[in-house]
Amino acid sequence: MTTLKVGIASYDEMKARTMAIARGKRRARGEPKIWFTSMESFAKVLSDRNRALLALIAEAKPGSLAELAALSGRAKSNLSRTLKTMARYGLVELKKGEGGTLVPRVRYTDIALEVAVGEGR
Repeated sequence: MTTLKVGIASYDEMKARTMAIARGKRRARGEPKIWFTSMESFAKVLSDRNRALLALIAEAKPGSLAELAALSGRAKSNLSRTLKTMARYGLVELKKGEGGTLVPRVRYTDIALEVAVGEGR
């Protein structure tokens, strides 16, 4: 497993960065793969409780959301919503398992946050 690099940038900053990369004026090498629009959104998605959930998934490798719900003590409906949000950010993968169940997987052992102090980096 590897380290996932995430960053904080406004929508406009992310759009400008993407356009510069597309025009060949900027290289994406070494930059974060996942972007959050604010520290608040980062903190919500990667709260202590959610990071503990990621660790549990990586360690226990549950075969379904129902199994993860039993292991974590969290309601399956809330767990599903949390995992789908994490999947949108690329923090977890939700694969189809036996009988159409969703099987959560974590691809990273660490998450590194890159934050600029000012604008125009």
